[in-house]
Amino acid sequence: MDNVTASVGPDEKNQLIDFQEEWTTQDMTFVLFGATGDLAKRKLFPALYNLFLDGKLPDSISIIGLGRNYFSDDIFQSKVESALREYSRRAVQTTGLNEFLAKFRYCKFDATDNDSYQNLHELIHDREIELNIPGNRLFYLSVAPQLVDIITSGLNQSGISQTSGWKRLIVEKPFGSDLKTARQLNESLNNAFNDEEIYRIDHYLGKPMVQNLESFEFANPIFGSLLDHKRIANIQITACETVGVETRADYYDQAGAIRDMVQNHLLQLVMMTALHLPEKMTAEEIRKQKVTIMESLRPINKDKMEQDVVRGQYEAGEIFDTPVVGYKEEPGVNASSMNDTYFAARLYIDNPSWSGIPFYIRTGKRIGTKSTKIVIEFTNNVKQIDALPADGITPNLLIFEISPNEGISLVINMKNPSSNQFEPASINFSTNSEDQPEAYELLLFDAIRGNATFFANWKEVELSWQWIQPLLEAFQENTLPLHSYPAGSNGPEAANQLLQADQFNWW
Repeated sequence: MDNVTASVGPDEKNQLIDFQEEWTTQDMTFVLFGATGDLAKRKLFPALYNLFLDGKLPDSISIIGLGRNYFSDDIFQSKVESALREYSRRAVQTTGLNEFLAKFRYCKFDATDNDSYQNLHELIHDREIELNIPGNRLFYLSVAPQLVDIITSGLNQSGISQTSGWKRLIVEKPFGSDLKTARQLNESLNNAFNDEEIYRIDHYLGKPMVQNLESFEFANPIFGSLLDHKRIANIQITACETVGVETRADYYDQAGAIRDMVQNHLLQLVMMTALHLPEKMTAEEIRKQKVTIMESLRPINKDKMEQDVVRGQYEAGEIFDTPVVGYKEEPGVNASSMNDTYFAARLYIDNPSWSGIPFYIRTGKRIGTKSTKIVIEFTNNVKQIDALPADGITPNLLIFEISPNEGISLVINMKNPSSNQFEPASINFSTNSEDQPEAYELLLFDAIRGNATFFANWKEVELSWQWIQPLLEAFQENTLPLHSYPAGSNGPEAANQLLQADQFNWW
């Protein structure tokens, strides 16, 4: 396949991301629960540092890290520095490093101990006085799911979340484990925070290419006619990875692909892909449209579920020519587990824009290629025209590469003069990825500014669980087959048959 490449610079891309509204940073306190955990080390500290380098942190900010073990401020700051040197996308610079580290303080914290909340409250207040910070407070819960309710209740009862300024709460997934628990958790959070103050983070919504989906048609009128829905045959959304369960067996063997990836990441990608924004819209209007899309998502018929849903579990195989064990042989996994590591489904959005156009989604572990992408396949009517030679003609595709590479490709047909046959050619529009902000940078910056566009609101989450719930019940009852697939393959054969029934195939 031939390739023609064009680059998109970071300045142009940032204009696409921020086209809706103006947002401002204000002096604030950032309280990080779980500051000694893996997410903080790998993602959050580097994200804060890169925002600092870009001049995107407030002029005055107090960052307080919480953990179960005791550390002095100096030791904690050295741990932050070590994390930056290991995981920051940009090299640590001597200039300004001490200024950045001086923003950090540490507080030993036990979520079940009232004295811990009192100590935290005093530290927040003392730092606000010292740095002349108003009562603006952002709380980030990078903790086990069972602690979310406990901590938010403690923040409310101790008065920490009762402040004269604004307050915001960032909550990591999973947000519940089914419809019932999600509703219970939301009700509990609403005792301390309004829904507008709750930022449910989904790092897929922080990926630059995903953020550009909602501005793509608005910023590129040339694609308006191309994206005429009458010309679209189907949409395919893939989020597959080569890794297995790794060290997450305790969580993953209970969650499976459906909870870990489908309810949040894949359905968010469906919503973002289905957005139709021919004009400038506010963050609230965008979120309302996403809710409308979820309300239009056709429920899966429980009696015919096998026709639209494929679940699978990987067996032993090879990844990059290296033998790997099957899921049931992974450390910490139950030897009789019926947990899904692969999920594929055919979806329909029953609204005027997308009526009759199938959306195919798939996700899996131990797949041969790591890839997150959205493929728009256009209708192919060439074979109906007798006057045109059809040899080698394939459907036109518009491909949004999200991960690990990022860019947009347009696949067209070009005739090869030597063979007089058509061959697919790809026109690639790639971004300059060397200095590309990571998802957590963009999302943290949005939360600091109060921009909730790329955070899931409660209605989106509730409707996602509502759509998933019948599937969870079918999985629990084992009424849907669990197909096996060898590690390193593209998934179960049944997933291919899902598309072949509609005369399509996975791209």
